[in-house]
Amino acid sequence: MSWRMLAVVCMFAGGAGLAIAADSITAISFGRADQAALIKAYFDPFREATGISVRSLSYDGETTELEQMAKSGKAVWDVIQVESRTLQLGCRDGLFEKIDYSQIGGTTDFIPGAVSDCGVGIFAWSMALAYDASRVNGTPSSWADFWDLKRFPGKRGLRRSAKYTLEIALLADGVAPANVYEVLGTKEGVDRAFRKLDQIKSNTVWWEAAPQPAAFLRSGNLAMSSAYTLWIDSEQQAKKNLKISWDESLYDVDSWAIPKGAPRISDAYKFIAFASKPENQRTLSEELAYGPTNRKALALLDANRAATLPSGEANLKTALKVDAAFWIKHGQELEELFDHWAPPICRQQTDEDEDYEEQAVCQDIYGNLRSNKRGGHTPEERTGHAH
Repeated sequence: MSWRMLAVVCMFAGGAGLAIAADSITAISFGRADQAALIKAYFDPFREATGISVRSLSYDGETTELEQMAKSGKAVWDVIQVESRTLQLGCRDGLFEKIDYSQIGGTTDFIPGAVSDCGVGIFAWSMALAYDASRVNGTPSSWADFWDLKRFPGKRGLRRSAKYTLEIALLADGVAPANVYEVLGTKEGVDRAFRKLDQIKSNTVWWEAAPQPAAFLRSGNLAMSSAYTLWIDSEQQAKKNLKISWDESLYDVDSWAIPKGAPRISDAYKFIAFASKPENQRTLSEELAYGPTNRKALALLDANRAATLPSGEANLKTALKVDAAFWIKHGQELEELFDHWAPPICRQQTDEDEDYEEQAVCQDIYGNLRSNKRGGHTPEERTGHAH
């Protein structure tokens, strides 16, 4: 999304308008479910506490505008929400200011992975094992249980990507969270992960979009699935049988970063310091099931709520922090291997669509492999190992 498009849809936290006030900062964040929560937890309270308004704009994660600003030396944004990959690459390429942690009160209160050279953690999100208790006899408590089709029969759901799925396979095969990326960084480790996935491949429904696991569990397509816990938490309000097993969950952090040459760096630091306070992070976690990055915020939350969050003490203890640097280095190769190994997902999903043009073999939403009438590769040939 371009800067001009962003300007059209911009909004002030607490009121609409296009003029940039002298006592305001511009904050860029993702225009999804967390926008309203960010306004309530951070943007409006910051204005009330400091008199500095937050001009809140949304973006789609692309860094084209940042790169142009860095080249021209004319930054117009003060604070931006970024994912780990964008943060690391942007820090390397000089798109962000290096953080002076003395201006936000130091680093000791943050969870592992929440502070870096160019970013300060906003919240933790997680991928974990979700299941339908009405369809599972017993309580699956680990990825090893996820693989146990005899004890816990039923279809499984996994994200159709090497990232997250290969880590989960190694965890299921007994690799300790602390050793996952060391193992996955070797050919033997990659082979080990794919061999593990082979064991449940015929019982797996692949998903791509964040809402899908909850929808598939709700419809009865799956007994259990890997899933972004935020979506399961919201779905639990309607379907009480959906549960989360937090053991060996995968977590990552979205961060605040300051664009290089931001026009109001001092106020940007004030905002990040404000947003890092436990009482303000508590408000965000009460609105959405994101985990606070400031450990002290957990003590301010209701105990039951804290237990449902990625950075809850018990949940974090056994969790694996996703290694963005590993995926920057190895991601392209591993995703190509995975894409060749896994069946493509059918672009047409209705029962009437018997002839899937341009897709010799694909998997439908029920986990069935379907071939078009013209033949082509067999499922075994198309989805065989590539390594």
